[in-house]
Amino acid sequence: MLGWGNIARLCLVNAAIGGMAALPVNLFNRLMTVELALPALLPGLLVALHYAVQLTRPVWGHRSDTAGRRTPVILWGMGVLGFGTVAAAWAVSLPTPAALAVWVIAYTVIGLGIGAAGTSFLALLATAAPDTKRGAAATLAWLMLIAGAIAASIGTGIALEPYSPQRLTLVVITVAAIAWLLSAIATVGIERRAPTVAPSRPQPLRAALAETWADPAARRFTGFVFLSILAFYLSELIFEPFAGHVHGLPPEASTKLSGAKDGAALLGMIAAGALATLRMGDLRMWAVTGCVVSALGLLALGAGAPLVPATVTLGLGNGLFVVGAIGSMMRLASQRAGATGTRMGVFGAAQAIAAGLAGLLATGMLDLLRLALPDATAYGALFTLEAALFIAAALVAARILAGRAPAAIPGE
Repeated sequence: MLGWGNIARLCLVNAAIGGMAALPVNLFNRLMTVELALPALLPGLLVALHYAVQLTRPVWGHRSDTAGRRTPVILWGMGVLGFGTVAAAWAVSLPTPAALAVWVIAYTVIGLGIGAAGTSFLALLATAAPDTKRGAAATLAWLMLIAGAIAASIGTGIALEPYSPQRLTLVVITVAAIAWLLSAIATVGIERRAPTVAPSRPQPLRAALAETWADPAARRFTGFVFLSILAFYLSELIFEPFAGHVHGLPPEASTKLSGAKDGAALLGMIAAGALATLRMGDLRMWAVTGCVVSALGLLALGAGAPLVPATVTLGLGNGLFVVGAIGSMMRLASQRAGATGTRMGVFGAAQAIAAGLAGLLATGMLDLLRLALPDATAYGALFTLEAALFIAAALVAARILAGRAPAAIPGE
């Protein structure tokens, strides 16, 4: 088992993943939609593709379970993720037909890298953190994820001034190199201190998946993950285009605004973690509260409220929600020894399906609505729909997460 110093160091992997994943979803989407004037459905399809590839998450989790090693998969995944992100940035400078071909390959590679590195990291953290630290470790991991996204969004926004496609490629190469180096520092020697325990009788992947799905708690939670992540990601691909189309912000400013949203999410996670440590609220309460606050922020954005306060409200609600959701995910995944990676992979696959579907729905509906409505009204309709989904997710969380957990975590 790891102490707090090594847990914090290991969580730097999630910071690196968060920083790299923020670029295709936020900045590249904005460049395609606004600067290149391409249909919003295009980045929606590309992001859906990278989420579809993440359906391989159970494969990576099961492989790390049976091999008893997760570090090589993490570093391989980060290298693949970096390569795909650089290729996607380079394609922005190409003619549209060539760019489309490169983007399809690049986003496929990005999804493969995130699935391999992300699933193996979460499985390693779930098995290496002691029971008394697992909930707080999960919160720290997601704090690092948001912090990485903030650093990459704001740092890239600053480095892109003045913007040019050539400058974009150089900046993204630098970000990818830093992310891989950070992951290597984070994982060196970790599995010597907390080795992964392989099952005594390794199961085939199909049998391992069937066993996970047969667990009622895991099956119900998988359904909750799907609904809540569908709500969570619906605005991801339209937020920066919204800042450009409706509020007239340039790329560097909209990227910084995304960083501000992630910063508010970071504050929400810290607040929920601190209050939970003081036994002021449990996982269910934070999941429900986060969904409701997120819905309020979206309704404010759609109603034309001041941009920064509404954005901060949305980010704050997202952070509160994550504390409740990821704490429950870590707890359920670690309940079956020798199958943590597989269970984490199943939850991750549900998340990937929901996130990809959200991107397609948001961008496809945006293109249709903008044909008939003013930009502000079209975006407002989508934000209202997402708010309704968040309220539905809050109702589901109140029911699904109400049961007593077999093993409580700090703060419950």
